This record gives sequence, structure tokens and C-alpha cells, in this order.
Amino acid sequence: MKVILLCDVKGQGKKDQIVDVSDGYARNFLFPQKKAVPADAKATNELKNKEEAKQFKINEDRKAAQALADKINNVEIEIVMGHGADGRLYGSVTAKDIAEQLKAKLGIEVDKRKIQLKDSIRAYGKHEVQIKIHPEVSAKFIVHVHE
Repeated sequence: MKVILLCDVKGQGKKDQIVDVSDGYARNFLFPQKKAVPADAKATNELKNKEEAKQFKINEDRKAAQALADKINNVEIEIVMGHGADGRLYGSVTAKDIAEQLKAKLGIEVDKRKIQLKDSIRAYGKHEVQIKIHPEVSAKFIVHVHE
């Protein structure tokens, strides 16, 4: 008997999968515990529509992330930092500082954890920084640190 799983079932499959199980297992275990429904035309069509809606949402998120990346690409952000007598920075420029400058300059609120810095910036000059907006979309911009 073909059934559509409503939740993960150990040894059978994951949620929203169509699997073939024995009639007794389906009638005596899966259906009473509401872990599956018969894979009739209506349920299969609903599953297909649900998958299409999920894919549409993923595509829309990717488009929005790409639009944001296009806006951020090749932007130069300036950060003013003080220095000591030997010309070294007081402190360092962190992802939080960069996120605040992005919000101030472009009006874009970015999560500081998405800004990819190997280490915080501790020197004057221009530094290329990458931000991962979406698992498939990233943008690069310049951070100019000066006094």
C-alpha cells in the first residue's frame, strides 16, 4: 500500500515522502497514530502543490538575496578609528562595526554573523570583505579604515 508520511518514521522514510508499506502496518500502526495518510489522488496532489509552494518560496528568497547582493557589491564603507603614538589602531574593526556602517550608509540591516572576516581588522587601509546573504548568494565590498 502506498502512503504519504506525515512525519519521519524510523525505517520507512522522512516527512512528505511516498513510501510502499504493508497493508497491516499502514492500517494498524501508521493510520491510527496519524503518521501517514493513504496516497490517493487528492493527497498526492496536495503534496505536489506543497512542494511547488516550497520551491517558489526558495526561488523568491534567492531573488531577494541577489537583489540585496547587487546593492552591496563594490560599495566602499568608511570607518574612522583612532590610533596611538606608534600609528597602531586602538582596538579593531569587527563584524558588528561593519554591520552598523552598512545600516548607516545603505539602510540595509545585515546580521553580523553573515559577514565573513577571517579575523578582525587591525590595520589602516582598504580591506575586501565578503558577506554571505544566502547559501547560494554572496557579495563583496570594501571597508576603508582611516583616522
